[in-house]
Amino acid sequence: MKRILIIGAGRSATSLINYLLNLAPTENWRILVADADEELAIRKVHGSEFGEAIGFDARNEAKRQELIAKCDLVISMLPASMHIDVVKDCITLKKHIITPSYITNEMKALDAEAKKAGIWVLNEMGLDPGIDHMSAMQVIDKIKAGGGKMTCFESFTGGLVAPESDNNPWGYKFTWNPRNVVLAGQGGTVKFIQEGKYKYIPYHKLFRRTEKIKIKDFGKYEGYANRDSLKYRSIYGLEGIPTIFRGTLRRPGFCRSWNMFIQLGMTDDSYEMDGVATMTHREFVNSFLAYNKHDSVELKTMHYLGLSQDDDEYMERLTWLGLFDDELVGLEKGSPAKILQHILEKKWTLAPEDKDMIVMWHKFGYTQNGEHKEINSSMVMLGKNQDETAMAMTVGLPLAIIAKHILKGNINRTGVELPIYKEVYEPVLAELETLGCHFNEEHVAPTFY
Repeated sequence: MKRILIIGAGRSATSLINYLLNLAPTENWRILVADADEELAIRKVHGSEFGEAIGFDARNEAKRQELIAKCDLVISMLPASMHIDVVKDCITLKKHIITPSYITNEMKALDAEAKKAGIWVLNEMGLDPGIDHMSAMQVIDKIKAGGGKMTCFESFTGGLVAPESDNNPWGYKFTWNPRNVVLAGQGGTVKFIQEGKYKYIPYHKLFRRTEKIKIKDFGKYEGYANRDSLKYRSIYGLEGIPTIFRGTLRRPGFCRSWNMFIQLGMTDDSYEMDGVATMTHREFVNSFLAYNKHDSVELKTMHYLGLSQDDDEYMERLTWLGLFDDELVGLEKGSPAKILQHILEKKWTLAPEDKDMIVMWHKFGYTQNGEHKEINSSMVMLGKNQDETAMAMTVGLPLAIIAKHILKGNINRTGVELPIYKEVYEPVLAELETLGCHFNEEHVAPTFY
């Protein structure tokens, strides 16, 4: 019997655990689900005789090594900063490990040790990063095989609310970590290359420089840039490409509205505010505005943001969130970003009956036989319920599928890697398609050269 250790049983692990438990009887597997919250791990195992729930602090080195030692494969669903110790243990104990998180320089530095130990440390095996890499490389490799030369690559992904659950003026609800949404775009330089020219976007302008994208049957979206698109030139073998750009998708109007929070200073996480325990939503907004005992908070907000009477849709979004209400914030302390997040969670949390949606879109521009060509590729996946969300499925299923192939001996790689190789992406994408994660490719008139 082969044993799979999953460390971390959060929302993104649900589909991963279910997939492996469903296969466990026929594959003779035992699935160990370890989490700091033992009750959560017990719920995720569903009482399966092929599963085992373990209460476990991942920082406990001795217990961590004990669990890893008796397993054949490790899947770490921990926060990204906690992967490195698990990976080092896997190298010492010679166990393959998979994570959905971005590869770090510290992780890359373990490549030689992983190869020496004969193990595969596969990172970025979720949605974004993960499915984005695999779906992009599949088309890029196909273009190159046909003699094409890439001139443009753009890629956008969005975790959104499904159309039937989209019932607010923002067109948005939290479908993943709310803190990451509030702090999006901070902590690094946004950079990309466009038609051979390097471009940079400062944080205070990030949500005002957007691209418009239309996806068949699912309407219009806008995309803002992710931090560093340039590193993907070497990852995808596109070193000389004139244009490369990666971003995040939102519904039209969201980005300009979010920019209001940035301009007010509400996304700042560098200091704690005073008087939070007795602060109302309205006072929170007013704390960023000039003192004027005659003008209302609404009027001062409009003046500060340069909004006119014709911009009522933006004030409507702020009003709908309850920002001008006299309701207490409900925190004892916090930074502006933490307070904003807390207020947003009151209105943007998915209701029990709500469903989420994942949207991914790629643009491939290339020349072939002297002609300029373009392929647009899109994927939309809808969640089933609050457990099998689109986010959980698109993060967890790629991990589960590749775990199956590793345990069956279908893929034999070593070192610290990403899922950019044909032997990895072909079987994973093929099975994902049978599970509802399907890419539609369209050959369209090239939009630039």
